[in-house]
Amino acid sequence: MIVKNSTTTVSTAGTEVQLSNTTSRVFWIKVKALAANSGIAYLGIAGSITSALGYELSAGNEIEINFSDIGGSIVFNTLWADAATNGDKLAWIALVDG
Repeated sequence: MIVKNSTTTVSTAGTEVQLSNTTSRVFWIKVKALAANSGIAYLGIAGSITSALGYELSAGNEIEINFSDIGGSIVFNTLWADAATNGDKLAWIALVDG
């Protein structure tokens, strides 16, 4: 297993952006909305990210998901972000197969 990290920018609010385009399996991930964000960011599965369906992250908020604890992993390219404000960002760090 290897550790990957990056920042995902939602250039246009209301437009989903992949966290990563790889098919690596994610066993654990921590995602944080940057403190400098001026709106709410959302995390979810491709095709379902909206202000009504995404996991809401205000500036400075974070979520940690350990997929191993619930029996497995998820393909990285299925995790997507959106935001209510242009240019808001999510930073993430993940433990993936490799």
